[in-house]
Amino acid sequence: MTPVKSLRNATLVALGFSILAACSGTPKVTTTVPLADAADAPYSKVLVIFLAESFDSRRYLETEIVKKLTAEGVDSVRSTSLMDSTVPATRKTFVEMVQKVGADAVLVTQVADLRSSGEVVDMNPESTYNFRPTWYYNVWSVELTEYEEPQAIDFEHDLALATQLYSVQQQDVVWAIEAKTHIVQDFDDGPDYQIYVDEAAAIVNSLLRAGLVTK
Repeated sequence: MTPVKSLRNATLVALGFSILAACSGTPKVTTTVPLADAADAPYSKVLVIFLAESFDSRRYLETEIVKKLTAEGVDSVRSTSLMDSTVPATRKTFVEMVQKVGADAVLVTQVADLRSSGEVVDMNPESTYNFRPTWYYNVWSVELTEYEEPQAIDFEHDLALATQLYSVQQQDVVWAIEAKTHIVQDFDDGPDYQIYVDEAAAIVNSLLRAGLVTK
């Protein structure tokens, strides 16, 4: 049985999703679409998939979604727990996962839109001073060494994540949302894992409010 007809384009997203290592605001769910009559809902076993080029990004977001679902008593499995980075993210791969875990629903998230802008910024120079007296009265020798870094770029991103819930029995989408986030990425920012947590919470909270999953 083919649970997800649209997964024939499973490798559509070619983004590494490195922007999740930046600083963002709270994701806002702007669109919620019940696409079909989910007659077989609520679902009790969910396979969670994030489509992105970076395996680590896929694993991070899937982990947080599963963690959130598990906390609500919903049985779920992340696709990255059943594969490694060498396994192709294809329709066949995911269909085999559905059969292996006995999932009755598949939650698929991918990047729907990404708009970025950058601004060149000057870095702060560092200087060292050396003062030495000379043999002459009130005369000093001064050496100034200045180290300047190359210019950097600060980025801002408007990211939209699209999430769809597929019914294995109906082999169709029964629910979908789009969540938007504004992300500010400074040159010297380190990774901020909290963004994965926030994105997962926005997705799962919307799914729970729809009443489509159960313990």
